[in-house]
Amino acid sequence: MTTQQKVPRRIAQTVLNSLKGGVVPRIGLPYITVGRKHEIEALLRDVEIISEGGASFRFIVGRYGSGKSFLLQTIRNYVMDRGFIVADADLSPERRLQGTHGQGLATYRELIGNLSTKTKPEGGALPLVLDRWISAVQNEAMQETGLAPDDPALSQATDKKIFAVTSSVSELVHGFEFGRLLSAYYHAYISGDDETKGKVLRWFRGEYTLKSEAREALGVHVIITDDDWYDYLKLFSAFFRLAGYQGMMIMVDELVNLYKIPNSITRQYNYEKLLTMYNDTLQGKARYLGIIMCATPQALEDKRRGIYSYEALRSRLAEGRFSKPGARDMLAPVIRLEPLTAEEMLVLCEKLADMHAGLYAYPRTVTTEDLSAFIQTEYGRIGAEQNITPREVIRDFIELLDLLLQHPDQGLSTLLASDQFSFSKSDAVPDDAEPGIMEFTL
Repeated sequence: MTTQQKVPRRIAQTVLNSLKGGVVPRIGLPYITVGRKHEIEALLRDVEIISEGGASFRFIVGRYGSGKSFLLQTIRNYVMDRGFIVADADLSPERRLQGTHGQGLATYRELIGNLSTKTKPEGGALPLVLDRWISAVQNEAMQETGLAPDDPALSQATDKKIFAVTSSVSELVHGFEFGRLLSAYYHAYISGDDETKGKVLRWFRGEYTLKSEAREALGVHVIITDDDWYDYLKLFSAFFRLAGYQGMMIMVDELVNLYKIPNSITRQYNYEKLLTMYNDTLQGKARYLGIIMCATPQALEDKRRGIYSYEALRSRLAEGRFSKPGARDMLAPVIRLEPLTAEEMLVLCEKLADMHAGLYAYPRTVTTEDLSAFIQTEYGRIGAEQNITPREVIRDFIELLDLLLQHPDQGLSTLLASDQFSFSKSDAVPDDAEPGIMEFTL
C-alpha cells in the first residue's frame, strides 16, 4: 500500500464526482495521471517549438473512453501554467469547421468565449488579456521614461508602444482592421469609454453579422465570417505573443461530428478547411500557434466518410509501414492512444482509493490485493483486453468505493462476486459501434 497523498477535499470531490459522471475534471489531474508518458512528452516538445515562434498540429486518436479528453485536459493545464493562452471547443452539429449556416463561425465564437489563462482558467479571458496588455504597456513606458502617471508625455510614449504592436499585427492577413480595433480598444480604455470597449469585444467575438452594423458601430468595413474565422485565430496568436504570452493553444474535441455529417459535399468542405489549418501550421504560415484535435479511429480512417475519405489528408496522416502497437511514432501528426495496461489501471485505482479515503475521512481499507482482484474482474470479461476503456474501469471502481463506504458490512469480495460487477452495465463497445452510443468526454 502506498503512502496516501494529501489532496484538498474540494479538489478530491470535484475529481471523484467528475470521473463517476464520465467527464474529465478541470482540476486535480496531477493527482491521478498515470501512463501516457510518451504521448505527453511528444506534445510538450510541440509546446517548446510553439513558444519559440513555431506552430504544430496534432490529432489524438482513440476509442470512446480511452482518455483522449483526459490527455487534452492535462496538456491544457500544463501550457496555461507556462504562460500560454488556451482556447477549447467541442464540435457538434451546430459547430463545425465550415457550414452553410454559420457553423464554422459558431466554432470560432466558442473558442474565443473559452479563451483561458492561468489566472482565468474557466474561460472568458479576452477582456482581461486586453486590459492587462494596456496596463503592462503603460507600466513599461513609465519605467523607461521615468515620467509621472499624469504627465501628458507618458501618454505619447504609451501611444508609440501600442502603435508598434498594432502595426506589427496589421502586416498579417486581415490584420489592418484587427490592428485598428486594438487601437480603438486602447483609446476607449484610456478614456473610460466602456461602450466602445464592449463594441470592440463584440467584434472580436464574431458577433456582428452585418458589415453595415460593424461599420456604423466601429467604422470598420469587415466582419469575421464563416470563411475566414481561422485567419483571425492566427492574428490572435500573434497578438497574444506581443502581449506577453508564450503563444496560443487551440484544442478541438469531438471531431467525430464531422464524420457524422450526412451530406458528403458538406463533409468535404469541412475536411478542406481542416487541410488548410494543417498545412498552415506545418508550412510556417502560422506562428506561436498549436492545434490539437481529438477523433475516434473510425472518424479518422473510414475511407467513405472519415478524414481519410479526403485524399489530401489521408496521404498526409496515414501511418507509415514501420509504426505498430507498442512502437508508435510519436513525432507523427497522429498520436494513437494505446490502451492503459492492467498495471497502470492498478496504480490509478490506488490513487483513487487514497483520494476517496481522504475525502470522506476514513482509514483506507482497500488493500493492494483487493485492487488486484478488482482489476482481474474487470479485465477478465470476454473481450475486455481489446474493448475495455479507462472510463468504464474508473466509474466501476468509484461506485465500488461508494458502496463500501455506505455498506461497511459488505466486503469487497462480496461486491465483486455479484452479477453487477461480473458483467458491467457498460460492457465492451466495439470500434464499429454507432458513434452516438457513448458520447462522454473522458
